[in-house]
Amino acid sequence: MSRVQDAFKNGKAFIPFVTCGDPSLEVTEQLVYAMEEAGADLIELGIPFSDPTAEGPVIQAANVRALSGGVTTDKIFDMVKRIRENTRVPMVFMTYANVVFSYGTERFVKKAAALGMDGLILPDVPFEEKGEFDQICRENGMDLISLIAPTSHERIAEIAREASGFVYCVSSLGVTGVRSKITTDIGAMVSLVKKEKNIPCAVGFGISSPDQARTMAAQSDGVIVGSAIVKLCAAHGKDCVPFVRDYVKSMKEAIR
Repeated sequence: MSRVQDAFKNGKAFIPFVTCGDPSLEVTEQLVYAMEEAGADLIELGIPFSDPTAEGPVIQAANVRALSGGVTTDKIFDMVKRIRENTRVPMVFMTYANVVFSYGTERFVKKAAALGMDGLILPDVPFEEKGEFDQICRENGMDLISLIAPTSHERIAEIAREASGFVYCVSSLGVTGVRSKITTDIGAMVSLVKKEKNIPCAVGFGISSPDQARTMAAQSDGVIVGSAIVKLCAAHGKDCVPFVRDYVKSMKEAIR
């Protein structure tokens, strides 16, 4: 069982996302500890990119702030090294193919794995093109997490068969961001996956309130929240840690 799958062992998983370096890498490191303490089961670390196509305005703005603050992939790796001296909480990177390519795919994955990262999410890499990333991830004991969208019904089975770690169910079409209402039939997506493979399914994109989290967790194995947390980082800057801790705690309690 991979460490990513370990995150789903104790009931429904709560998976928060933060953009590395927003407001600073020092704060990002403190956020990881605070979120784990508040009940996060797995943490997604976003590596900022200048053109994050899957992201809505909230996370786009966080990417801009982080990059203009001088964040680089190497500085993020240094931060992960420090984090791994203090905690074994499962962590995955979420970034874009270009970030990995420009670093060197094999070099990136080897280094991430050596530092104790558990997986990688690349929202802009379609299923048909994941081959080379997947191969290198598998060789280095990392899970390349597959995403399924509400439109990909006939592809869900195919994607599920080859999935590793967990399956990221995208709850709404379009980009990340807080949604007032999620209308997708998540239960149907999850059962299509489970028919092919016994693998955890977590739902993300648009979830912000404890009520939404409860509803989504009832139909899946876990809930992913990004924009609502990144908004707190934007609003409170270097003082955001206690706000994020309280928020994560309330979301984890909602899905217990």
